[in-house]
Amino acid sequence: MCLAIPGKLIEITSELDETFRVGKVSFDGIIKEVSLTLVPEATVGNYVLVHVGAAISIVDEDEAKKTFDLLKQLNELDDFESLENS
Repeated sequence: MCLAIPGKLIEITSELDETFRVGKVSFDGIIKEVSLTLVPEATVGNYVLVHVGAAISIVDEDEAKKTFDLLKQLNELDDFESLENS
């Protein structure tokens, strides 16, 4: 199953121009670099929905936290967390 996971944009790490950017996103403490090309309006502190390494939309903070908590309860983040430990 493919899921989009919400996370908080904590840093812009690379910026070719206003469109082609990369940033660090925190998923409850697990940090991943993601493409921000599809969300050029995203700023540090925004919550973004990430699918296969790309932020696909900006989401409300409360909804992002609810979604992430639900995924944790369903154990849908086990594979995601194991990638961090390998």
